[in-house]
Amino acid sequence: MFAQSEALVVLGIDPGLTRCGYAVLRSQSLQQTDVVALGVMTTPATEQLQHRLCALQLDIEKLIDETQPNAIAVEQVFFQNNVRTAMSVGQVSGLVLAMASRLGIDVVQYTPSQVKSAVTGSGTANKLQVQKMVQQRLGLSSLPEPADAADAAAIALCHLAVAPLRSNILRSKNAVGAK
Repeated sequence: MFAQSEALVVLGIDPGLTRCGYAVLRSQSLQQTDVVALGVMTTPATEQLQHRLCALQLDIEKLIDETQPNAIAVEQVFFQNNVRTAMSVGQVSGLVLAMASRLGIDVVQYTPSQVKSAVTGSGTANKLQVQKMVQQRLGLSSLPEPADAADAAAIALCHLAVAPLRSNILRSKNAVGAK
């Protein structure tokens, strides 16, 4: 998929309608990962849904255009007590998945427990544990804030950890299919 010397740029998205966390990480190796962008995109709750989704789409497209990621990693809604929250997260996730497909960018979803496990070693880690590990793994001087941005960085780190294995699996499937 990528040459050893080529950097892998991953856009991590923690989807949300009011607060959508993002992190763009550039990695030469698991030991050398740089933060290109980290933050939260917001939309006002007073706006109509279609306007909020449009604003997020434009913001995400601009971020993609500026950072040129090789892959986009999105947190997958696995379970949510609040139906309204689950719906809005699902809408933003769908927007990102469709946008990545349209732009020809590899897109992958990870559950919260997969992300926590990849970043902290425990699928049941709490928000603070995730923030501390993101801070440590990215060499940040302080905890990444807000939590949505830290979660997006954790999602991108998860993908960076899984990408080499995923690439090998895809290569094997392609080799078998070519026979």
